[in-house]
Amino acid sequence: MPKTDKVLTQLDQEAANKPQQGRRGPQEMVKVSAELLDNLVNLAGETSISRGRLEQQVTDFSYSLEEMDSTLERLRDQLRRLDIETEAQVLFRQERQTPSYEDFDPLEMDRYSQMQQLARSLVESASDLLDIRESLTNKTRDAETLLLQQSRVNTELQEGLMQTRMVPFQRLVPRLRRIVRQVGQELDKQVEFKVFNADGEMDRTILERLISPLEHMLRNAMDHGIEDKTTRAKTNKPAQGTVELSISRDGGDVLVILKDDGQGINIDAVRNKAIERGLITEDSKLTDVEITQFILHAGFSTAEKVTQISGRGVGMDVVNSEIKQMGGTLFINSIAGEGTEFQVRLPFTVSVNRALMVRVGDDLYAVPLDSIQGIVRVPIHQLESLYQQPVMDRTFEYANENHRLEYLGSMLGTEAQPKFAGQRMPAPVLLIKGDTPYALQVDSLLGSREIVVKTLGTQFSSVMGVSGGTILGDGSVVIILDLPAMIRSQSNLEYQHAKALDAIEAEKRHELEQRPNRILVVDDSVTVRKVTTRLLERNGFEVFTAKDGVDAIATLQDHVPDLMLLDIEMPRMDGFEVASVVRHDSRLKHVPIIMITSRTGDKHRNRAFSIGVNEYLGKPFQEDKLLATIDSLLTEVVEQ
Repeated sequence: MPKTDKVLTQLDQEAANKPQQGRRGPQEMVKVSAELLDNLVNLAGETSISRGRLEQQVTDFSYSLEEMDSTLERLRDQLRRLDIETEAQVLFRQERQTPSYEDFDPLEMDRYSQMQQLARSLVESASDLLDIRESLTNKTRDAETLLLQQSRVNTELQEGLMQTRMVPFQRLVPRLRRIVRQVGQELDKQVEFKVFNADGEMDRTILERLISPLEHMLRNAMDHGIEDKTTRAKTNKPAQGTVELSISRDGGDVLVILKDDGQGINIDAVRNKAIERGLITEDSKLTDVEITQFILHAGFSTAEKVTQISGRGVGMDVVNSEIKQMGGTLFINSIAGEGTEFQVRLPFTVSVNRALMVRVGDDLYAVPLDSIQGIVRVPIHQLESLYQQPVMDRTFEYANENHRLEYLGSMLGTEAQPKFAGQRMPAPVLLIKGDTPYALQVDSLLGSREIVVKTLGTQFSSVMGVSGGTILGDGSVVIILDLPAMIRSQSNLEYQHAKALDAIEAEKRHELEQRPNRILVVDDSVTVRKVTTRLLERNGFEVFTAKDGVDAIATLQDHVPDLMLLDIEMPRMDGFEVASVVRHDSRLKHVPIIMITSRTGDKHRNRAFSIGVNEYLGKPFQEDKLLATIDSLLTEVVEQ
């Protein structure tokens, strides 16, 4: 074949290949059922949990190797000293089994006894153990590297699977615009529908379930909210009404806001309907925001007639119920004559998240990192002075911004109290961003980690401040806190808290009267603790126990008993020291103390009363006398 023909043939083949390459450009699409994707996401989450448990085991193994290293070091030191001792005995003693070398001086010929041989073999064994430890350490490092690589792969897998479930909100916009046009034509109202940030992505399942509530709220805004042309002209409003829909991310939530410039919710009509249904009385003093929330009650409607445009016999309670089932919240804010705003918060379904593990009392919680603005450590004396101020005046200033100071245990409603006694290091405080910046004190920080978010189900959807749960490496379940939501709830009800402060205190006093009295039994004898506990529980008391003084102080940090039974002779911290700590603690100094001990001499008795012990009994105690003493001391406390 001529050379020219060969070139033309090659060009023809290249030209023929180019269209084929162009046809391969569009990516192929595969339809996958949503159920299969959900199962894959769940399996990826389970893989992350298994990896976390494996990481925990590798970490525990590393700690064991460190302890083994210190043990080997101690063993080598002991063997070295043993070797020195046995070597010194060569000059003074010679075993009968060893041959006699008369022409050698003892310093010229080593005489090895059986003890020396054992000592040398132990040194060799210790050296072998050291080599085994080095090998195990290297294997552990390799396992940690593999787990780190697996963690990265698993995270990419999770993000890829979650991305397949995300769809833009723009899909829903044409349907909503069509509803606005149809309802506007039926009602003869001109309404402009504005949508902001429609490109934001949401979970496909949540978006599909959000269609019905959004349509209902949009019809309500068109029918009840936007006035007709004549009414708008009288109020100097433009003839064309406006309905705005915006989608945004707020921390770990998706925030959907529907706002209109209509006449707002008729507060008087809602109040009258609530009085008619017996929800409130005529003399109830409620704010407009509180009254507005009544439209979320089941079957609550102020419409004079049922139409096909809005309501259709279904109230806002169905919308609120549907949003709650998705783990979200609905808040209504209405201003008469200016319009109504519906705020819908929905969880952004991300299965993997970074969270800070914090400890409050005996409980462990996970706080997502995207809700934390910063972490500071505050001196104990500064926190003590701030906690002595009224609740509304506790302000902690950081970076020229005032933060409301609270103890996280108090916001969660637990019995845990801030630990100040014996604390010298500054306490950790979380700075939480929001409309009202908060500074939340916690007991300790346990570092950040990657967690797998598990939903808690519809039965926990009404619990404010809880966004889910996760499983740690040791298999324990930890609650994930939604602190911004908790703060919003706190801020919305601040005025109620201020009004009902006296009622809350009265309720607390009532609860104290109703609950059984708590007694802390501190004794190093297991038998005494068991016998005393059974006696007190038979007589209706709630009993805590502590095995020594240090354990008692730790228990007192989380629980304030009504009375203490205290022994003197105990390991780590005796009864006199415990009584002194209690009497010098402003939170505990009112607690009555009965000292029960076998030391019945005047010297011990006088020392106890000088510290501030209320009663002093000897062992073995008489049950009737002990119960009578407890009743008399508890009665004195109530009378005071």
